[in-house]
Amino acid sequence: MSKIVACYKWVLDEADIRINADLSVDFSKAKGKISDYDRNAIEAAVKLAAAVGAKPVGLTFGSSKTRQSLKDALSRGLEEAFWVKAEEAENADGAVTARALAAGIKAMGDVVLVVCAEGASDTYARQTAPRIGALLDLPVVTSVLRVNIEGNTVTAVRKLDDSLETVKFELPGVISVLPEAFQPTIPGLKAVMAAGKKPVTEYDAGDLGMNPASNREVTEVKAYAQERRNIIIEGDDAAAKVAGLVANLKKEGVL
Repeated sequence: MSKIVACYKWVLDEADIRINADLSVDFSKAKGKISDYDRNAIEAAVKLAAAVGAKPVGLTFGSSKTRQSLKDALSRGLEEAFWVKAEEAENADGAVTARALAAGIKAMGDVVLVVCAEGASDTYARQTAPRIGALLDLPVVTSVLRVNIEGNTVTAVRKLDDSLETVKFELPGVISVLPEAFQPTIPGLKAVMAAGKKPVTEYDAGDLGMNPASNREVTEVKAYAQERRNIIIEGDDAAAKVAGLVANLKKEGVL
């Protein structure tokens, strides 16, 4: 059976990340989760697969910590999960991630459509879908708001800055869906219980012939310091206060 693949990333929950007084970032108490936007990609893969009689599967690249994601992903309607393993994945850049996912797609075979989120909720780099398409020599459509498959033809509606664009291409291909597309459903207890019985295929990155090491080195992560002017416009005359506000906004170059 042909497969529709949802690529997803296991990220740290931003709600658990803390900023220290020196603006350094504390990740120590942050738990993992499937990237919020990747849940939309999973939902898209499940719905599209149901519409065309394909098998919806999940694919992720990650370290041993990523094992925690598999049951969650499978509870969302995917029938099988594929995991490209490498401890180096925690420091991987967009190029390494795309190479790993492309290698996984080649290994599983029979893939007619790859669905990615527009970007992950940690970096939102928007690189994964275009890079996978380039590596596999497949057509890529990004910023997808709606998509329909008839036979071998995919019709995708893209949301641009000031307009909508309709694009058609022949399968196989790669799409990335927007955060407002394919709103994910919350898995019920039955789905969560069934997820533990679904198959998981693990690939070692080295066995797939790819080097998971990144050429990028992150030396420091710091929060952005936002300075506030704390200008207080006093007085009883409302018109005078409005005039003072406008004057200050002009002074700062806002108006």
